[in-house]
Amino acid sequence: MRAGREVGLGHREHPLLGRTVLDTATGRTGVLRAVCPEPDGCRAWTGPVLRPGGGPPVAWLAPVGGGVEWTTALDAIREAGG
Repeated sequence: MRAGREVGLGHREHPLLGRTVLDTATGRTGVLRAVCPEPDGCRAWTGPVLRPGGGPPVAWLAPVGGGVEWTTALDAIREAGG
């Protein structure tokens, strides 16, 4: 499933946003929180202006019930069954 149009700050629309999905790369399930590029480099943001990363958009997932988010390739997410 491909990402849709950009909606600001590098974020893109996606039909599964806010839904529970399966990350087929890790076997984990999580809530799709965002579709946008990862930040460039490993530096923490300290400036007054937010800039999206320059890479391809990835899926940002959060564990159901809360926890540490992770990223995965867009083609690795599928809607979680029942």
